[in-house]
Amino acid sequence: MTPYGKTAQNAIAAMSRLAEAYQEGLVLSSLEIARDRNLPQTLVAKLLTGLSQAGLVEGSRGPGGGYRLARAPGKIALLDIVAVFERIEDRTLCPFGPGWCGKNHPCPLHDQYARFNEQFDAFLRQTKLSVFPPMPPARKKKNKGNKEKPQLTRK
Repeated sequence: MTPYGKTAQNAIAAMSRLAEAYQEGLVLSSLEIARDRNLPQTLVAKLLTGLSQAGLVEGSRGPGGGYRLARAPGKIALLDIVAVFERIEDRTLCPFGPGWCGKNHPCPLHDQYARFNEQFDAFLRQTKLSVFPPMPPARKKKNKGNKEKPQLTRK
């Protein structure tokens, strides 16, 4: 459970794949990221557009093109990603609905909810994309010319 929506969560998933590819200097297509994170390609393309406009990823077109992180993974916090898709300051809504907290007495969950938000915000600020270890390229194609023929045995 996170106080943020699916869009922010999916953006973190896409960015985590780019973080894994960063050390190798790999450029990944939206299709590769979508496949590796089990997300729809159209969604990933849309997320990458927003992340590019925010300066978190760089994209290049054409053959050999794709996306990569604009900065080192250790310089991008999860909060940087979430902030592209969510209004961070608007999470102070009372779980009981408008009109409870902030007017005379807080709701029964106010203190716990406020602590949860503070802890989660600290987690997003402190956690960098460098927590995702480098990975080799997603799927290498096998050389068709080196297939071994099965050995037949006689009885």
